Amino acid sequence: MMHSSNVVPQAGQVLRGQREQLLGQRGRVLWFTGLSGSGKSTLAYALEARLHAAGRHCVVLDGDNVRHGLCADLDFSPEDRRENLRRVAQVARLFAESGTICIAAFISPMRADREMVRQIVGPQDLMEVYLDCSLEACEARDVKQLYRRARAGVIADFTGVSAPYEPPLAPQLVLATERQSIEECLGALVELSVGGEALARV
Repeated sequence: MMHSSNVVPQAGQVLRGQREQLLGQRGRVLWFTGLSGSGKSTLAYALEARLHAAGRHCVVLDGDNVRHGLCADLDFSPEDRRENLRRVAQVARLFAESGTICIAAFISPMRADREMVRQIVGPQDLMEVYLDCSLEACEARDVKQLYRRARAGVIADFTGVSAPYEPPLAPQLVLATERQSIEECLGALVELSVGGEALARV
């Protein structure tokens, strides 16, 4: 991607540490990855509600919602999927730098693209969360009828059906959403979000 030689980064007067001190928390990005139907959006919004109730500043970036605005011009080709994640990663980084706990829920099927996200956000700020759920279980849920349409050939390049998904090799957290309850998953996510020393506040 080309960068204009006339664009120069500007430094503000308020440092990240000052923002985090004001909020009483450390900014970070929890990146949810998994097949469609694995529970990414459900857990993302449940975690947001739990953290918000505890006085934590947080925000959800959801795949479907982002494609209605920031990435409305992109399709689902491999190139546009990568660009979708690149844009979201830049936004997530800004949230983390503001001291916000950013919860990003995206299928993000390819390891190379998730590594790009890690480099943009920063390895120290990115927590990769793999929602491990079998294709059979995801397809059985199919609330949006996406798998049915993909099987019928209506949706092309659909992850798990006509496009690959590469599971993470070393995620910070694995949630087996077929077997674990929402409460069990939330307990692990809260700890990852705020750290063990702050669990008493949540």
